[in-house]
Amino acid sequence: MKSYYQILDVEATSTSEQIKRAFRRRAKELHPDVNRDLGDTVEDMQRLIRAYETLIDPMRREEYDRRMMILRPEVRFDYRDFLRSRPEDNEFQSRLVFYDLLHRNEDEALELYDRLCGRDGFDLRAHLDREDYMDCAYLLAEEYERRGEYDRAFRLLTSIIDFELEKPYFRHFFAEVTEKLRTLVCFRMPVAMHAEDVIVRIDEVLTLDLGHKELAFFLKKGAELYADIGDAATANAYLKRGLELDGKLPGTKKLRDRLASLHPV
Repeated sequence: MKSYYQILDVEATSTSEQIKRAFRRRAKELHPDVNRDLGDTVEDMQRLIRAYETLIDPMRREEYDRRMMILRPEVRFDYRDFLRSRPEDNEFQSRLVFYDLLHRNEDEALELYDRLCGRDGFDLRAHLDREDYMDCAYLLAEEYERRGEYDRAFRLLTSIIDFELEKPYFRHFFAEVTEKLRTLVCFRMPVAMHAEDVIVRIDEVLTLDLGHKELAFFLKKGAELYADIGDAATANAYLKRGLELDGKLPGTKKLRDRLASLHPV
């Protein structure tokens, strides 16, 4: 697959003016009066326009280069300073959060994200495109989990999962996202939070359209937590639902014995 630079026939170090000239030249070459093969011409022109619109915009070009791991030896401007130049612009600041996370400036990224969340009506999803939002939210969730801010990590992860289930982006990496949510809710939160609060998060997870085995695992954890607070009836109900979803749900014998001792027949 050709890169956008190859499509425009320019170097990765090309200036904006060189990109504009290359676009005009290539557009003329693809004009129907010059190229009679209209079927290929239409597709080529669409690719050319996408390449031009990406490389002519400094922010989009920076992101494209990052994604494609294109290194431009001549730094034309400091992208971070460029983003920082508009502190009141939510889009620029959202991009700065993502940029800092990608460049190992986690403290600055979280500090800025916290400030942005304090602004009226701020929503990170409104200021990044869908894929960048999902990547950024995952990195934020990792950092919040690492710092013990589990509920903030939870909110970000469930938002990512909603987006993924709506339209796949992570695809085969999605297993890592759901595994992180499982670890967070079923192992980290119970150590740091009251059982009732963790159960509320589990109930939220159960509204997500995850696979049966995944939901069964959360149901079993919910049953364990209800057992912790002495509610054997609800614990049994959760365990029953979990087994209906996954008849081979592991670790249930010990839980059943425990529930029997709480509510002897």
